[in-house]
Amino acid sequence: MTAHYSSDYHKLLIESNERLKELACINKTVSIVKENRPIAETLKRAVSFIPPAWQFPENTVARIVYDDIFFTSMGFIETKWTQKKSLKTLEGKIITVEVYYTLEFEEIFEGPFLKEERDLIDNITLILTNYINSYNSLELLKNNDSTQDILTDLSTQVFKPGNGKLIQRFINKHNYDRDVYHDLMPYKVKEILFVSNLYDAYSIEKEGRFTEHILGEYHQLNLASMPRITGVSYYDNVVELFQGRHFDLVIVMMGVDKKKPFEILKKIKEETVYTPVYLLLNSSYDIEYAEKQNVKEIFFDNVFVWNGDSKIFFAMIKLLEDKVNIDNDVHKALVPVIILVEDSPKYYSRVLPVLYNIILEQTRQQIEDVHADELYKVLKLRVRSKVLHAISLDQAKEYIDKYSNTLLCLITDVEYNSGGKADKEAGFKLIDYVRKFKVNVPILIQSGDPENHAKAYDIKTQFVNKHSETYLQDIRSFISFHIGLGNFIFRNTSGRQIAEAKSLKDFQAIIKTVPNETIEYHQNRNQFSLWLMTKGEIQVAKIISNLHVTEEIKGEEIRKAIIQAIGQYRVEKDKGRIVNFEETILDDETNIVSLSSGALGGKGRGLAFVNTLIYNFSLSNHIPGIKIRTPKTSIIGTDEFDFFIERNKLHELIHHETDYSVLRERFVEGELSFNLVKRLKLFLKHIKKPLAIRSSSLFEDSLSQPFSGVFETYLLPNNHL
Repeated sequence: MTAHYSSDYHKLLIESNERLKELACINKTVSIVKENRPIAETLKRAVSFIPPAWQFPENTVARIVYDDIFFTSMGFIETKWTQKKSLKTLEGKIITVEVYYTLEFEEIFEGPFLKEERDLIDNITLILTNYINSYNSLELLKNNDSTQDILTDLSTQVFKPGNGKLIQRFINKHNYDRDVYHDLMPYKVKEILFVSNLYDAYSIEKEGRFTEHILGEYHQLNLASMPRITGVSYYDNVVELFQGRHFDLVIVMMGVDKKKPFEILKKIKEETVYTPVYLLLNSSYDIEYAEKQNVKEIFFDNVFVWNGDSKIFFAMIKLLEDKVNIDNDVHKALVPVIILVEDSPKYYSRVLPVLYNIILEQTRQQIEDVHADELYKVLKLRVRSKVLHAISLDQAKEYIDKYSNTLLCLITDVEYNSGGKADKEAGFKLIDYVRKFKVNVPILIQSGDPENHAKAYDIKTQFVNKHSETYLQDIRSFISFHIGLGNFIFRNTSGRQIAEAKSLKDFQAIIKTVPNETIEYHQNRNQFSLWLMTKGEIQVAKIISNLHVTEEIKGEEIRKAIIQAIGQYRVEKDKGRIVNFEETILDDETNIVSLSSGALGGKGRGLAFVNTLIYNFSLSNHIPGIKIRTPKTSIIGTDEFDFFIERNKLHELIHHETDYSVLRERFVEGELSFNLVKRLKLFLKHIKKPLAIRSSSLFEDSLSQPFSGVFETYLLPNNHL
C-alpha cells in the first residue's frame, strides 16, 4: 500500500513539474512578445525558451524558421526524432517551430513526444504568428502615414468610426479614447526576484514591512498593477527558483560582502540570458569595483545606488517598463519623452526617483480633476511622460533620432563616453546635435564642474551644480517650469506668463486672444500637442503636432487651425451624447444637455438613444430625401428629484397622503435647488420657442413593474420677455 502510494505520488510530482516547465515557456514567450521588439530579435530569444520545456531538456534542441531565416538553440542538430508546427502569417509567409531530440527515447504519443508537448508547440507557434501579424501591421501603418494639408482639410483627421457593423461602430465611436489607453504600456513588471543578505534586507525593511516599504510608491500614487516580490538570501538556491517560474526583473543587492553577489549574478546570467538583472549597491563607494567586475564579464544590465529612499525601487521598475513600452506608446499616442543622459550611478539613482515622482504626481492630480469613473482614471495614468536613460553620447543620439518628435526635455551631464572613450565635451556635442532636430527643446546641463556653468550660459542652456545642496530642488524647478504637466501656461517670447488654462475649454478660449508671437513660441516647442496629450486629448494632439510654423504659415494661421481642430474634435466627440451643462452648448441640437445628475428614466433614455443614432450614423445616406432631427433637449436627472423630496421634507407625505390634490399643492409649493433654477433661467434665455415638459420614470421600461403614462405632459407657450 505504501509503495503504491509512493509510486503514484512520484508520478504526480513528475507530471506537475512537466506542466510547470510548459507554463514557464508560455509565460516567457508571451513576455518577450509584449516587448514588441524587431521580429528577428524576438524569434532569436524565443527559440532559447523551448528546449527547457520538453521532457528531456539536455537532449532537446529547437529551430524557428521564418521568411527563409533560421533561428536555432545552442548545439542545434537535425535528427529523425522531431515535432513541428507551421502557420501562415497575414502576409502569406510561413513560420515553422521545430523541436528535435538528439537521442532516441521510448515512444509515447507522437513518437517520443507527449500530447501536452504537441499542444505546447501549437500554442507557441500561434503566439509567435499573432505577434508577427501585429508587428508587421504596425510597421505598415508607420510607413503609410501621409502628410496631408492640415490647414485645408483638418476634418479628415478627426476620428470618425469606420464602415463596420452598426454596433461595433457605435462602440468604436464612444470608446475610442479609452481603447487607446488600453493599448498603452502593454508590458508590466509583474514578478521581481530580490536577492540580498539578511542585514541589507533589514536596512531596507525598517518597521518589518519589506514589500510595503519597497512598493510604497505604488500605494501612494494609487497605481493598480503592483508587482510581486520574491525575496531570497545569498545562501538560498537562487537558480532553483527559475525552474517553473518567470521573473521580469532580478535585483541583487551588494553590501559588505562583495564576493557572494557576483557569484550569484553569474549563476543567474547563466540560467536566464534575457531577464534584466540590476545590481543595487549599498554604498556609492562600491561603484568603481562593480563596474570593473562588469567589464571582465557581463554580470548585470544596470547598477543603482541605495540612498535610503524606497523610491529607487519604483524608479528601477518604471525605467524598465518605459524602455520596453516606448516604441508602442509613442506610435499609438505620441507620449512625451524625457531623456536623461548620466553615466554616474550615484547621480542617476538620485535623479530618476525625482523625475518619476514629479511626472506621476502631476498626472495623478490631473486625472483627479476629471469627473470620470475610477477605471478611466487608472487608464489615463498610462499616458504619462516616459523616461529614457542613456549613459553615452552614442546611446543618447540613438534616442534623439527615434523620439525627437515627442521629446519633452533633455537633462544631460557634460563628461561621458563617446565612441567607447571618455569625452569631456560630450554633453555640449549632444546639445548641438539635439538643436539640429528641435531648436527650442528645454535642456538642462548638470555638472560638478563650475566652469561648465559659463559654457552653458553662452549657449543659452540652464545649468545645475551636482554638488549643490539644492541639486534635486533645482531639477524639480526646471521640470515644473518648462514641462508644465499641470495647467498650460501661455508665455510671451521672453518666457513671462500671460495666461493659464486649466482645461480644454479654457485653452480654447484663451488661444483666441493671445498674441501671434505666443502661438509661434509654443508651437515651435511642440508644447500645445504635448500638453493636450498629457490631458488625454490624444486625437486633437496628433493633429496639432503636425502643424509647423513656416514663412507662409505664421501664428495667426496656426491659431485658426488649432481652434478649428479643437472645435471639430469636440463636436465630433460629443455629437449625440448627453453632455454636462454649459451655456455655450444650449443652442446645439446634436447634444442633450444634463441640467442635473442622476438617472434618465425610460423616455429620457429612449430619446438619448435615438439622438445618438441620428447624429452618429448619417441616416440620410440610408433613407434618401429624408432629414431627421431632434429638438433642442435638456434633461433633469433623478438626483434632483431626491434632493427636492429631502429639501422640502416630503418623505412622510408621499408615503401616507392619498389625496392627489394635496400632494400636488405641496409639490408646487416646494423649492428647486439654486443650481437648477439658475440653469433653467439660462436655458429659457436661449430657447425662444414653445416648450414640452415631459416626465421620465425609472420604471417606464420595466418588464415586471411597468409604470408609464401616469404623469402629465405640459406644453408651455414660452412667450416670456
